[in-house]
Amino acid sequence: MSVEAAPAAAPEYPLRYEVEYPEELSRWLIFVKWLLVIPHFIILYALGVADSVIGIIAFFAILFTKRYPRGLFDFAVNVNRWSANVMAYLMLFRDEYPPFSWEPGQYAVTYEVDYPEELSRWLPLIKWLLAIPHYIVLLFLFIAVYFVYIIAFFAILFSKRFPHGLFDFTVGIHRWNYRVNAYIYLLRDEYPPFSLR
Repeated sequence: MSVEAAPAAAPEYPLRYEVEYPEELSRWLIFVKWLLVIPHFIILYALGVADSVIGIIAFFAILFTKRYPRGLFDFAVNVNRWSANVMAYLMLFRDEYPPFSWEPGQYAVTYEVDYPEELSRWLPLIKWLLAIPHYIVLLFLFIAVYFVYIIAFFAILFSKRFPHGLFDFTVGIHRWNYRVNAYIYLLRDEYPPFSLR
């Protein structure tokens, strides 16, 4: 009697992005969310400038030491977490106003990136090139998302719900995009999967 081994599960990408599905959303808040996030965007713009400088420093640190300095890595992940919270609110995933904070666990969005102990010294020079196929696919997926948001807008307006399948599809595209960005911006060396999961 032979026992067949179960196929090995694909290793998970070391970035996690999840959004809790809301059972009910405000039908009127959808009209003003874009206005309410302006204070967040002002702060995120300033943090983004600092994050760009950190990215340059990290590039040379990786080139010479094969490591992303831990404090700089944490800053970059925290800025991305804050941005992910704000985008989840703006994109109609959640109604709770996002906190002016990058601390994990304060919002119904999970954004985590595992710290790499060692990174490739030369991969940062060509990551942008390797990511081009992802950006081509994501371009078409974000065109689809545009139409999904129109459907979701009217679904929320009339039923107070973001259709669950469309919600999962849209969150999956954002997850894919965050993985590619983590790869491009030197947070991870693992090539991101072509996957919404």
